Amino acid sequence: MMARTQITLEAETQRRARKRASDLGVSMAEYVRRLVARDLARPETSADPAAVFDLGRSEGSNIAAEKDAMIAEAFGADRRSARR
Repeated sequence: MMARTQITLEAETQRRARKRASDLGVSMAEYVRRLVARDLARPETSADPAAVFDLGRSEGSNIAAEKDAMIAEAFGADRRSARR
């Protein structure tokens, strides 16, 4: 059973989506259903902590140079407290 859903798109986004659906030979609704189904079929991913630490420059701070030791220390503290 299908459930009706209404969405609002920017005019340019709607125009481009309608064009893509037409190019694929499907309705706009079918195009959106396929996009949602494809997104939901993907496995969920977790954030990579390295991405946070590798942003920008440290500008004199030693955090970037010692990040691995700091992370290891933090995880070690978590493990020690979990053993208690």
